[in-house]
Amino acid sequence: MKKTFRLEGLGCANCAAKMEKAITELDGVKNATVNFMTTKMVIEAEDEKMASIIEAAEKIVKKIEPHVVVKKA
Repeated sequence: MKKTFRLEGLGCANCAAKMEKAITELDGVKNATVNFMTTKMVIEAEDEKMASIIEAAEKIVKKIEPHVVVKKA
């Protein structure tokens, strides 16, 4: 399963790279990309774990850049 999100307010390329690295390491994630230029986050993961992965990914985003809003694209 693949889900795409928009990261509104993403203002740091280094932060985007940190988010991508942390999300990729989550259990059940096959692939994750955070594109600073397009402010898009794409998560490819196991269907049954997707809900908990999205929740964890949102926490990671908030921890790195607290003002960023995660929205479904």
